[in-house]
Amino acid sequence: MGITLDRRSLIQASLGLTGGLALLRGAPAAAAGQPSTTSSSPSSSDEPRPWWELGLMADPIMESQLLHFLAGTYSAQSDISEVLDTASRIVAGDDWSWPNEWVSTADRIRAMGDVSLSRRHSISAGNAYLRAANYYRAALIHHPEPTHPSVVATGRKAVDAYNKALHLLKIPGTPVRIPYEGTTLPGYFFRAPSARSIAPLLIFQQGRDAWPEESKYVIDAALARGYHCLIVHAPGQGMAIREQGLPFRHDWEQVIRPVVDFALCIAGVDSRRIALLGWSMGGALVPRAAAFERRIKILIPNPGVLNWGQSSFEQFNMYFPELMQLLDSNPQAFDAAMAQLMEQVFLYRWYMKDSMTKHGVSTPSALLFELRRFNNEPIVHRIRCRTLVMDGTAEAFSQGQARLLFDALECPKDYMLFTTQDTGLLHCQEGAQAVANHRMFDWLDEYL
Repeated sequence: MGITLDRRSLIQASLGLTGGLALLRGAPAAAAGQPSTTSSSPSSSDEPRPWWELGLMADPIMESQLLHFLAGTYSAQSDISEVLDTASRIVAGDDWSWPNEWVSTADRIRAMGDVSLSRRHSISAGNAYLRAANYYRAALIHHPEPTHPSVVATGRKAVDAYNKALHLLKIPGTPVRIPYEGTTLPGYFFRAPSARSIAPLLIFQQGRDAWPEESKYVIDAALARGYHCLIVHAPGQGMAIREQGLPFRHDWEQVIRPVVDFALCIAGVDSRRIALLGWSMGGALVPRAAAFERRIKILIPNPGVLNWGQSSFEQFNMYFPELMQLLDSNPQAFDAAMAQLMEQVFLYRWYMKDSMTKHGVSTPSALLFELRRFNNEPIVHRIRCRTLVMDGTAEAFSQGQARLLFDALECPKDYMLFTTQDTGLLHCQEGAQAVANHRMFDWLDEYL
């Protein structure tokens, strides 16, 4: 059994993907109960356009990612003018425009840092390197060819600039290498300046797209409260996938266990007070880890996810029901149909290439079969540590999953919902870092 996608089907698939945005981290207008608008024109209704719909870019996923990097201003990792200037130069329909323009901006800011450093202006240089590192990472979040040699080169520039910033700005972070299955994972340990003897540790786990270095706003808040922090380029993320070729895996306890082993060898870490925080796809990974790793005292998935595979399949079924019928009965026909979509729609071409690389598979059908394995339902009852499940009323990536996880948990638990009123309603409270830190750390202070 095969399937042929005509022009009308392709257009409908494209509109579904760009309008719904649910496959990735798109604008969650429908989920929020807000009027849906296009990203390139003002709303035609009497209702105002939601604040997160910037209307600056034709590609809605790029628009969402633009908000992510605008939010970096909160932790001095971006500047508004630099982000918006870069966005203004990106050409719709040019696959390479996004990475090329971000690298151009990053190179320019890094050069500013080089000049300042040559004149012994260490603070200015450090600030420039911190922003340049973020812009190099921005180039890779929407790269059309994840295995292209420029990806590793750009990643190395990001790491180099970030390390220079740590040193020049006297940020208390130290690069580390964490032993992992015959190799090591790169990461950073941040020591709380106010810690006098032993102190709690926050392990921050990022998700599918963001790098651990983009967690600075959480790290800053944790250090100010006396918590040490440990971040890591885990399999599927950052340089672990781009330089070492280590893909995501569903049995995430095999990743977190050596991270905890490593943390307990660091002087000053309180072995009885370890918190594990997972952002975005990390909200699906860390519950699995905590189910098997008893040394975790506090678990925070943001957003919580019970069944990542089911959530992914629901999105695919919503936009490609005819294709999904082929997945189990005829994977080859499914792949052929997906190839048509990938050829015609850049957004889908990018997503599939990026996801297949990060999951270590070579076909769309293999990707979906792999995603099925990311399911916490069989093991959620094993979680014993106190858990905070975070969620937002405009969650677009795994809508409804946080509540499913909370209801399935049998451990001490709390549910934290962000809404329109507190502005933290988007995926991982995008653009609302202040309120996210405020509410999460108030809770964490009470239990850690």
